[in-house]
Amino acid sequence: MKENMTQTLSAKSSQAPASILCLGLGWFPKTPGGLERYVYELTQTLAANQDHVDLCGVGLPEEEGDFPIKFINLTSPTISLPKRLWNSRNNFKNYLKNKDIPKPDAINLHFALYSLPILDLLPKDVPITFNFHGPWASESQQESVGQLAAFHVQQMIEKKVYSRCDRFIVLSEAFGQILHQQYGIAAEKINVIPGGVDINHFQPNLTRQEARSKLGWHLHRPTIFTSRRLVNRMGLDKLLTAISLIKQQIPDIWLAIGGRGPLRETLQNQVKELGLKDNVKFLGFLPEVDLPIAYQGADLTIMPSQSLEGFGLAMIESLACGTPTLCTPVGGMPEILKPFAPDLITSSCEAQAIASSLEMAILGKIPMPSRNECRDYAVNNYNWDKISQQVRQVLLKGS
Repeated sequence: MKENMTQTLSAKSSQAPASILCLGLGWFPKTPGGLERYVYELTQTLAANQDHVDLCGVGLPEEEGDFPIKFINLTSPTISLPKRLWNSRNNFKNYLKNKDIPKPDAINLHFALYSLPILDLLPKDVPITFNFHGPWASESQQESVGQLAAFHVQQMIEKKVYSRCDRFIVLSEAFGQILHQQYGIAAEKINVIPGGVDINHFQPNLTRQEARSKLGWHLHRPTIFTSRRLVNRMGLDKLLTAISLIKQQIPDIWLAIGGRGPLRETLQNQVKELGLKDNVKFLGFLPEVDLPIAYQGADLTIMPSQSLEGFGLAMIESLACGTPTLCTPVGGMPEILKPFAPDLITSSCEAQAIASSLEMAILGKIPMPSRNECRDYAVNNYNWDKISQQVRQVLLKGS
């Protein structure tokens, strides 16, 4: 399995322009999220390289505007779920009736729920690739999303959709193993291709002090930044405990937490209980324009995830901005750092291990890559121009 999953794909396809039908979720940045960002950047990069891309989704823009892709808005995200699924099917049927649209050379699905109602409508002779961004049922169960997130229903939907797909793309070997072991997908159908980063948006174009000044941060305190949804599996409670431990040696340490979620009040109460009022700031939702500035303003970024972290997009965004990143040994995150900065992977997910690695990094007791080294590593390995061509080869394989 490993040999197949880590196969080397050529950086540039020699095939003629292709017609690709893609089904995503919402539209980034209106609906922020890792999946939405991935689809947003993949489809635009493919279209910029002359492929014809039709994107189906939920709550997409009414007009293409300057985007080089065609939008097929299946439904509104604000109506009830049954209506959403019904509308998705009917609107996709109407899309297929349009005689002017080219028959796709490849179909690329990204989310099981909205793939289900159109599954039997997809052309039988066109290869279907599913991008497995994570085990939807397991993630929802851990985050306690609500009645809709009933584990058995979501997993049934996933398995139904996956049974119709010809091949799969995963962002890491760790998620390849989950897809193989938990969903029974044959190893030869699984292709590992990491996520990409927009190297023009995420770049080191400010000094650390300039970035901090723009954001109103402390100019000279040791600063850590994390961009996370405020939910259980992200490990923010462990990170706060780690900061309280580090504070004994580094009293002026400062942690900036970007993101929103249901645990905000719980985490804020933890900050008070640990006496970290002057050491931690919750930034809330960070606008897209501010995210590269926040990465550049930090001495170090951190991903303290506890489970189900299939890739670690924030890590490569940070590296592209020239800022080193530290992570727990969870999911696909170590796959990013092992070839580059293995000392920045904590020994475990526990607060003590996180505190130990953070303290050593801040005090210079472990090697820290330079700004240029971080930038070069991201550009050479995670540039969307390169990643999109690898994805394209899998989508069009055998077509």
